[in-house]
Amino acid sequence: MAAPENRRVTVAERDDDARLDQVLARELKDLSRSQLQRLIHDGHVRIARAAPKSGAAEIVPAKAGYRVMAADQITVVIPPREATTLAAENLPIDVIYQDADLAIINKPAGLVVHPAVGHGRGTLVNALLHHLKGLSSAGGSDRPGIVHRLDKGTSGVMVVAKNDAAHRALAKQFHDRLVTKEYVALVWGVAKAGTTLDKAIGRDPRHRMKMSTRGRHTRAASTTIVSSTPFRGVSLVTVRIGTGRTHQIRVHLSESGHAVVGDETYGGVKKHPPAHLKILSTLERPFLHARAISFAHPRTGKTVSFEAPLAPDLQQILDQL
Repeated sequence: MAAPENRRVTVAERDDDARLDQVLARELKDLSRSQLQRLIHDGHVRIARAAPKSGAAEIVPAKAGYRVMAADQITVVIPPREATTLAAENLPIDVIYQDADLAIINKPAGLVVHPAVGHGRGTLVNALLHHLKGLSSAGGSDRPGIVHRLDKGTSGVMVVAKNDAAHRALAKQFHDRLVTKEYVALVWGVAKAGTTLDKAIGRDPRHRMKMSTRGRHTRAASTTIVSSTPFRGVSLVTVRIGTGRTHQIRVHLSESGHAVVGDETYGGVKKHPPAHLKILSTLERPFLHARAISFAHPRTGKTVSFEAPLAPDLQQILDQL
């Protein structure tokens, strides 16, 4: 297996008090801003700073917005990439709409969005390379067209960029929270419509594969329950998110006492549900579906909206209820 690559950057006087991600973007031009932010988020960036009195180097935690000081020694550890040719694969995906700038996909559950460790093939990216002509490269060579993501177990609507100009325009809207995203979820208990959950989310300090509101390094996150329909022990909710943090909806709903049904990671699977809810035991993934998305078209600036019908496995559950 290939060894990780280490890149070292010494902060110049001109960059004193600049943001860490901005300095790295200037110095490491072969890496995209999104790649650098992922490396920082995943703990692959370290900063050594000389202590004022002893002069000995001390390691300070790296965050994208961290303000560096002149003479800081930054080490970027680039993990070896899993070998992948990003081959086009004829995987079934539903292309709801496309034009010269973007495509709207109804992602099926069970499909990983882009290649990663353990998922070199069989991803949405592999399918996009087969079904679409032209994809943006602004998000990195391993994520052509990918502007945002859905969890593997989440189905529903996604926007894909077909050129770099569209990608940058769409990414800015996501960053500036100008994209309206609406999800449908089935949750345990009676959820209250009109509730807004404003709790920052970060990596769980005890379980590194999970996210939580108890992490040391968290980012603002906002989830609103727009509507709620009770079904004797569970509720069908519509939620809108103002941010797009990893596992955001699942974490917020779980920590508010209303875990998403079928979500094993965040407490949504019950071994012995009531008899009238036995059908829920047949779910093989979280009952979570990205139903609608609205944004300004990157070329025309006009607001466009797209919807994806509820996935068949989730619709079957609702029909039984």
